[in-house]
Amino acid sequence: MSPYRGEVLVMAGEVLVAGDVPVAVREAVTGVVAALEDAFNRKDAEALGAQFGERASWTNAAGRRLDGRAAITAFSGPAMREFLKDSYARYEVVKLLAVADGVVAVNVAQTPTDAAGRPVEGPHGRALYVVARQADGWKIVAGQNNAVDAQSAA
Repeated sequence: MSPYRGEVLVMAGEVLVAGDVPVAVREAVTGVVAALEDAFNRKDAEALGAQFGERASWTNAAGRRLDGRAAITAFSGPAMREFLKDSYARYEVVKLLAVADGVVAVNVAQTPTDAAGRPVEGPHGRALYVVARQADGWKIVAGQNNAVDAQSAA
């Protein structure tokens, strides 16, 4: 039995939308994900951090929890210059779930790519972002990234 019985389920392109997520909110939230992808692929820690709320809580694929935009930005700079320097990815929003007014849960599939955006072998990611309307725009306020092997990602 579906937990969404009686709720609105819509396919918006390839994205499953559960609940009332107006088009403008969909665009804003997917814009956050696109900006996060762009910042990661450019290795721009400031731009990446700017996608998070001031009081965000983030758990990375290695299981390390980072609390607050400043901590996320501070960790991301060295990580992207060092062990992630040759890592690139494509982020695909696969589901939006209306949680409350101004709060959307976002499931994201991450595919490893080369610097030109072509898929490559390597661990995939499955992330859950909670994106909320903040004073400075839509921001990730909580989330977790999970590394998965390519077979599990299929």
